[in-house]
Parts: sequence; C-alpha cells; structure tokens
Amino acid sequence: MKKVFMSMSTDVIHGGHINIIGKAATLGELTVGVLSDETVASYKRYPLLSCDERMKIIAAIQGVAHVVKQEGLSYRDLIHELNPDIVVHGDDWRTGIQQPIREETVKLLEEYGGELVEFPYTVNAEYERLEANARSQLAMPDMRRARLKKLIGLKGLVTALEAHSGITGLIAEKTTVVQDGKTCQFDAMWVSSLCDSTAKGKPDIELVDMTSRFRTIDDIMEVTTKPIIFDGDTGGLAEHFVYTVRSLERMGVSMVIIEDKCGLKKNSLFGTEVDQTQDTIENFSEKIRAGKKAQKTRDFMICARIESLILERGMDDAIARAKAFVTAGADAIMIHSRKKDPAEIFGFLERFRDQDVVTPVVLVPTSFNSVTEDEFKRRGANVIIYANQLTRSGFPAMQKTAETILSNHRALEADAQCMPIKQIITLIPEEV
Repeated sequence: MKKVFMSMSTDVIHGGHINIIGKAATLGELTVGVLSDETVASYKRYPLLSCDERMKIIAAIQGVAHVVKQEGLSYRDLIHELNPDIVVHGDDWRTGIQQPIREETVKLLEEYGGELVEFPYTVNAEYERLEANARSQLAMPDMRRARLKKLIGLKGLVTALEAHSGITGLIAEKTTVVQDGKTCQFDAMWVSSLCDSTAKGKPDIELVDMTSRFRTIDDIMEVTTKPIIFDGDTGGLAEHFVYTVRSLERMGVSMVIIEDKCGLKKNSLFGTEVDQTQDTIENFSEKIRAGKKAQKTRDFMICARIESLILERGMDDAIARAKAFVTAGADAIMIHSRKKDPAEIFGFLERFRDQDVVTPVVLVPTSFNSVTEDEFKRRGANVIIYANQLTRSGFPAMQKTAETILSNHRALEADAQCMPIKQIITLIPEEV
C-alpha cells in the first residue's frame, strides 16, 4: 500500500475537509500532519483549539491512519522522515502565500519520485461563514485578552507593530511575508501614546485623554483580532490607574505598559535633554499593586517600564527597580534605551536573567535597531515592539505626495506614489 501524506491546520471541520480526507485515503495509507499552534498563528489566525485537541479530532476521522505534529508550513522535515509516495493538497496553494511551499514540496518529491496529487479546492459560502465566525470569536474580549500571554508561552518571543487607527490595525493584522519556507507576521499591536497623539496633531504630553485613546482602541478592535498592548504612559495617579486597568481589561486589551516617571510627561527620546522625574521605587510599586488588585482576570498583564538607562541612573538602579516591581506584582518588565549600541540592553538582560528566568522582558528597539529578533530571543527577551515605524513612514510619504501635487498643479505625477484605492479596499473587511 502506498504511503500518503497531507497537512491540515483547521479546528473547524466541515464537509470540504472530510471530502479531501476521503479522497486521500483511497490512494493509500494516510498520514495527516497537524500544524502546530505556533505555525497556524503565524500565517492564518490563532487556533480556537490546541494542536493536541485538533490531532484527536482528525485522528477520529474515518480514513486517517496516522496523525503527526507538523512544525512549520514547510513539508521538508516530514517528507524526509516519512518518504510518502503521494502528497495530497487542494489546488488553492498554486497561488498566494503558500505557493513557495508548494514549489518546495514538488522539488522534494522529485528527488525520489514521489507524486503530488491536487484536488479542486472546495468553495462553499457556508464554509466561508464558518471561518468568519471563528475569526469573530477571536475578536471577542475574553479570547483576545488571553492570547498574548499564551503566545509568549508558546513562541518565547512575540512581535508587535504600532497601530493608531483602524487601517493601520489592518496592516498590522494582515501583513504576511513568506521566508525560507516559513510565514512571518506580527503577533500583536502596540497602541502608542506618541503615535495616537501625533495622528491627532497633539503633543505627546498626555494631552489626549483616556476617553479619546479608548476610542482609538475601539476603532482598531472593530476590524482586527490580534492582541493589543497599550501604552499607559505613567499610569497617572494610582487611584486613576485602577480605573484604567479595569477599562482596558473589560475592552479586551492584553497588556498595559506604564513607565516609572511622574509629573508632566516628556518623551523618553529626549533623555536628559529635558527635565524628567523618575518616580520612587516605593510609589511606583504601590501603583503596580493597586493595578493588580483591581483586575478581574489572570489574563491581563501589567508591564513596568524602567527609565533608569534613559535617565542615566545606571544599571544597578535598573536591576533594583526590576526586582522590586516584579515583587510588587508586575507581569513583565520593559527596559528602554536611546543608545544605538545595544550593549547596555544586553547587559540588563544578562543580569536580570541571572536572577529571574520567568518574567517576560519587553524591548522597544527604536534606537538599537540593528539587532535581530533571534538575537534578542537568545539573550532572553520575550516581546519586541516596533513602536512608531508606521507613523514615521506614513507622514513623509503623504508630505511628498502633497508637495508633488503642488509642484505640478495636478495629480498625475503623484499617482506613482499612491496605492490604488481598490487595493486599499481589499484590506477592509466587508463585515465588522
């Protein structure tokens, strides 16, 4: 009997899946590779059911002889291990994001005379409705809020891209790149005080109130499903921070990051160039304790952002604060630096990990941006936030377009700089 292999990710089984499994089983002894949770989350959506649960479901389907876990979209490892005579797939992967995976699979099969059998992809409005319902479940507050902590545990390192509107949220949600047989996309979104203020034409001094900032979160949440990390600035008074925590948690935000400064906010990019006051360890620890006491679920995370390196207070001060803030209940620590050399960030990671290997560490590599995510992960970081790149790239492009129109007294020359409206519309979901 020939050995047959096919791969599946779904946690919403419908007739199309049963149909292709049945066809594959007629070709020989069928092994199904079930994509790991991390792999599914990297290119599609976070699965509603865990990999173990999905493996049990697929193993129970008639015609399936064996079920194995598949790490990554690439079939390479399992083809080398199983040497299947036939690989089965729907013909939908001839184009789109999985096309490079198909091309790799064809080459691998050609090496030993294996065969690729493709069946017509089942198009059914009811199946599309089921998938849409699954995605809508991921957008619900309880599901969304819990996902960041799960992703950190699952992947070790997650990435977040700044979003300050519904459309930038959709860019963070949908942008995907295929690289070396793997898909890459952002895991979460960062709602920045700086970018939210800039989009409204206001200075970044906590002038935009929480009610307005919550509306930005609503705009993003209405059209996306990924976890949200919220820039809470200093958190304000402890009494006010309590209400912020409750509101964010109720909305479905996964994490709030607050910095250990007090008084009128001054952006950290200015460092010691402007007068900035760092809060005492005791006061800030009390703010963390108040926030943790106020939250209702275990999913919501409070991250303490330490400004010691920004304010040139030294590594010892940063480490002491990190230890105290974790003791006070902080779920994560963010360490920041405006130096292009990552040496002091690496130094902090090394010293912090010597005393704490559990608490997640958040980095915002705006200045020290030459370091790769793999390097950060190897050194003990868990969350990488790309904090303002969409804002910084978007404004120069719009300004250049405006100048081009003014210079030419028509819009023709500006068209080359513009994305077609039709292409923009495809980003926007028909239903919200």
